Amino acid sequence: MNFGDINYLFSLSGFGVGMIVGLTGVGGGSLMTPLLVLLFGIHPATAVGTDLLYAAATKSVGTVIHRRANSVNWQIVGRLASGSVPATLATFLVMNQFGLTTSKGGVLAVMLGLVLLMTATTLLFRRQIVAFMASKIEATNERLVTILTVVTGVILGVLVTTTSVGAGALGVTALLILYPRLPTLRIIGSDIAHAVPLTLVSGLGHWWMGDVDFVLLFTLLLGSIPGIAVGSLLAPKLPEAALRILLAIVLVLVSMKLIGLF
Repeated sequence: MNFGDINYLFSLSGFGVGMIVGLTGVGGGSLMTPLLVLLFGIHPATAVGTDLLYAAATKSVGTVIHRRANSVNWQIVGRLASGSVPATLATFLVMNQFGLTTSKGGVLAVMLGLVLLMTATTLLFRRQIVAFMASKIEATNERLVTILTVVTGVILGVLVTTTSVGAGALGVTALLILYPRLPTLRIIGSDIAHAVPLTLVSGLGHWWMGDVDFVLLFTLLLGSIPGIAVGSLLAPKLPEAALRILLAIVLVLVSMKLIGLF
C-alpha cells in the first residue's frame, strides 16, 4: 500500500458516514456506496466491493460489543446466513455470466437506486410497516417463521451482493415483522452479526473479481472508526426521528440521481 496515494477526503467522508451510522444505526452502505459513485466518480462495482469489506470490518466490532451485551440471537443469525450465503454465491455466478462486474456499471447503478428507495421507505414508514405485517405474521407457526427468515436471508444476499445496501434498514425491518416479541436491541444485534459473514463473503467475492480498492478501504476506515465513536456519543442527545427523516430524504435524492430521474 502506498500511503502517498491516500486521499484524505475519503477519510473525511468515512468520518461523516460513520457518525451518521453511530447516530441512526443505519446508512453505512446506503450512503457510502452512492457517495463513492456520485461524489468521487468511483466505478459502481468497485464502490460496492470496497464498501462490503468496509462494512464487514466495522460490523465485526459491533458484533463483539453486542455479543458481550448478550444481544445477539444466534439462531436467527444462522437462519439468515443459511439463505444469504448461498444466495451471495449464486448472485456472483449470475453476475459473471452476464458480465455485470465488467460493464460500465449502468445496471448496478440502477439497482442501487431502486434499493435506496426501498431503504428510504422503510426508514420513513418502519413503524407502520411493522404494525401492519406483525399481526399477520405473529399468528403463524414457527416453521413458517423459520422459512420466511431464510427467504429474507436470500433476498438480503442478492441485494447486498449487487448493491451493498439492505442489510441495515431492510434487514432490521424484516426481523421486526417476523419476530415482534423479540426486544429491539436483540433484533439490531442479530442483524449486525448476520451482516458480518454476508458482507465478508460478498466483499471477498468482489475482491476475487478485482472490484476492491484496498487503499480506498483503509482510508475510509481511517475516518469511519472515530466517526462511529463520535456519533454514538452524540446519539442520546439528538432526536433520532429527525435524523432518520433527514437520512431518508437524502437517500431518495441520491436514488433518483442514480436511476437517472434528474
